[in-house]
Amino acid sequence: MNGGRVRGLPGLFRWTTSLRLRLVAVFALVALTAAVAVSGIAYWLNRDAVLTRAQNSTLNDFRDSLQRDAASLPAEPTCLSLNTAADRIGGPDTYQVVLIDTTPDNQPCAAASDRDVFTVDDVPRSLQRAVNTVHKDGDYHLHWERISLQGHPYLVAGARIKGDGPTGYMLKSLDAERKDLNSLAWSLGIATLLALIGAALLAQAAGSAVLRPVRRLGEAAQRLGEGHLDTRLKVSGTDELAEMSRTFNNAAEALESRVEELSARESASRRFVADMSHELRTPLTAITAVTDVLEDEAEALDPMIAPAVRLVVSETRRLNELVETLMEVTRFDAGTAKLRVDEVDVADMIYACMDARAWVDSVELDAPRGVLATLDPRRLDVIMANLIGNALKHGGSPVRVALRREGSQIVIAVSDHGPGIPEDVLPHVFDRFFKADASRARSEGSGLGLSIALENAHIHGGDITAGNSPEGGAVFTLRLPVRPSEGDGADEYDAAGGPAGEAI
Repeated sequence: MNGGRVRGLPGLFRWTTSLRLRLVAVFALVALTAAVAVSGIAYWLNRDAVLTRAQNSTLNDFRDSLQRDAASLPAEPTCLSLNTAADRIGGPDTYQVVLIDTTPDNQPCAAASDRDVFTVDDVPRSLQRAVNTVHKDGDYHLHWERISLQGHPYLVAGARIKGDGPTGYMLKSLDAERKDLNSLAWSLGIATLLALIGAALLAQAAGSAVLRPVRRLGEAAQRLGEGHLDTRLKVSGTDELAEMSRTFNNAAEALESRVEELSARESASRRFVADMSHELRTPLTAITAVTDVLEDEAEALDPMIAPAVRLVVSETRRLNELVETLMEVTRFDAGTAKLRVDEVDVADMIYACMDARAWVDSVELDAPRGVLATLDPRRLDVIMANLIGNALKHGGSPVRVALRREGSQIVIAVSDHGPGIPEDVLPHVFDRFFKADASRARSEGSGLGLSIALENAHIHGGDITAGNSPEGGAVFTLRLPVRPSEGDGADEYDAAGGPAGEAI
């Protein structure tokens, strides 16, 4: 259950950040705001009109009835006459009435058209005070309020007849008007919902029309990034989206032209390096033969000449190694480097590499026997020679080589106790011709050793990483599969392989 929820989060995140969803949300929000505002204004205008019409009609009728029926009462009416007048003025189909006055025997009388519905106790105190207030013109005015009794809306009004006439109060139910207003509110709510749905559909249609070219542009950009430089967009129209597509096509065309130009230059450079390496091998073969003879006769030469002879021999060997390295690089660049694999004991291979270069006494080896792997022995020798040679040359003693197996991989760590690799150098240690000390351009190394080691690891399907140990010193970690995959060119022999006897 938890795993399903976690897997669903990326999809939910994409939806919440989708431009289409945001466009629909904006359209819906604008439509909702407009619909609510219009519906609210329409409701309040209709509410005011309905209540005002019902209120004015009722108040005018109550005023006329009060003047017609209550004003005809005697100066000191009896309760019976007040009840008769209240029955004439009020009724169940119109409104209920209460008439208040003092009888001839000075007793207050409150005559109601229906005491079960309306009594003087239902009249708000504030309305009673307003009705009994004499205004500046010496008259009593008609006053009214809207109240709620037991959850139902009512209009209550009151007025006093001039002089010592009775005071009348009226109660009118507004349930019918409330039902009409509720129906109006429901109608406006449904209209708002329909407007919201329409806005969402309109936003969906507009989003599809707008985002379809954007989606095509994204897909084209992805294909372009995958290397399909001939990708182009169909341009139609003259709007901003068409202009964007036209700009993309121009950029793709310029990129394709530039990549073709760079590819041609790179191919020419590779051919130049390969041709030069092959051309140098013939004279180097002759020079090497001569230097071998000179080296054999070095002891018999004049002491003044012997140092020069040894220098020539050393530089000739270095030049020969450099040419072989360049040829190896061209094979990697051309994709023609192949593996000649065999099942070997990795510990024996590492010891043989160290023994051939007289490094056994300089390196601590922690490599248990019996760790078997199918790999190219020559290329493993090249990798280890470069990693161990680099640690001896640039690191600090002791240099340690540790071998272990992790699942389907073998891991070989070469560490030293030197100053380590500067942080700004770490990203470039495997770059070709890179040297940490740029002032030492004329150093023994060519700057290709670690690059060649990494390429040899890659052709096995492995990798090499560089870092610094917490205890100090650099650590290079080689990871190789126990058995290379079929795509790595296993069991094919690279006849033009470089020398295995020296570090590159």
